[in-house]
Amino acid sequence: MIETFLRFDFLQYALYTGMMIGLLAPILGVFLVVRRMSLIADALSHITLSGIAFSLLMGKYVGFFAGLNPLYMGMVFSVGGSLLIEQLRRVYTFYKEIAIPIILSAGIGIGVIFISLANGFNNDLFNYLFGSVIAVTQSDFITISIITVVIIVVLVLFYKELFFLSFDEEQAVISGVNRKLVNMIFVVLVALVIAAAMRVVGILLVSALMTLPVASAMRFAKGFKQLFFFSVVLGEIAVVGGLIAAFQLDLAPGGTIVMISVVLLLLSILFGRNRKMKWMRKPKPSSVSEQ
Repeated sequence: MIETFLRFDFLQYALYTGMMIGLLAPILGVFLVVRRMSLIADALSHITLSGIAFSLLMGKYVGFFAGLNPLYMGMVFSVGGSLLIEQLRRVYTFYKEIAIPIILSAGIGIGVIFISLANGFNNDLFNYLFGSVIAVTQSDFITISIITVVIIVVLVLFYKELFFLSFDEEQAVISGVNRKLVNMIFVVLVALVIAAAMRVVGILLVSALMTLPVASAMRFAKGFKQLFFFSVVLGEIAVVGGLIAAFQLDLAPGGTIVMISVVLLLLSILFGRNRKMKWMRKPKPSSVSEQ
């Protein structure tokens, strides 16, 4: 079946794009889960929906937007939403989690208004909501390739700071980590991955790809690096298997990818161990470089 994907250009774009998303989403998902910020992916996916709906709406009236890939406007809204979340987390110092439902509510509200102004759903918006194998273009592939390179480079450069902030934010700040800068960079990376993943997985389902493989991997991982490894492997299995199954069975790839992730999660619960995950406790500053 994989030969079919390698035969046509548009299927190759979907496969390679999906593999990049299968790599990036679980990697960032590990940090989100450890920092107990999983719901931020839902909030940013909804604000991305607003950007897509805005771009499609403006495309009806303005020539510039008609020729513009809605992916770019989705990224603008997603990055803007991520910065707003970080700002709200600083405003509500003692109730940081409230920033996520605020942006989630605003995102779905604005998105519904734009959709209603555009006289309802159309086929393009449906593809963005639930993903599409044939919707991935060469432009999307190039854009997501650039995003992948940028995110990997940034993660390598800021790995220690992200690791430290994930387990002991106060100690990290005392040790000289610029919390404001690193947090802002992290949420922007999450926003870019969510916007990039919407072509394959769909806006409403992308958060599942950032959390389900991590939840499955936590049943097997004996350390932080193993958590990354198993999360990526499970993410790739879900994405590649979901794309092939969706194409063969004429299903929406987003739903297929998520359901494969759910099956993998159920198998991990059945056959994995209920680990206490002692390695997730706060590390000593001197041990950061040893992880």
